[in-house]
Amino acid sequence: MKYLLDTHILIWVLFEPSKLSSRVRAVLADREANQVYVSAVSFWEISIKFRTGKIGLDDLWPDDLPKICLESGYELIPLTDLETSSFHQLSADYHKDPFDRILIWQALKANYAFISDDENVKKYGSEGLKVIS
Repeated sequence: MKYLLDTHILIWVLFEPSKLSSRVRAVLADREANQVYVSAVSFWEISIKFRTGKIGLDDLWPDDLPKICLESGYELIPLTDLETSSFHQLSADYHKDPFDRILIWQALKANYAFISDDENVKKYGSEGLKVIS
């Protein structure tokens, strides 16, 4: 199965793995059955939050994260013109955060399950989003 990581899950994977549920750990550990993707959107969000002092990355810089993700076996995906131009189709009723909404939209468009622990994200199940938490 194919999975897209929410940004906070990526941060937990890299810096606070004890916060991950056993279900998420099992998905991430089964590399034979599962492909796990990280969006460029997550790197953008982390970079902004790093710059504004909202998150720290220990001794790392946001620039280091794509390489670390690749070395960890995750696949990186860009944000495409089709995803951005059709983004207006996703309801903003459940979540106001534009980073989370575009990640949700990417997962929906690519038919990926979305790994997130955000309660507002789970509301998009009504629009077909498969959420793993």
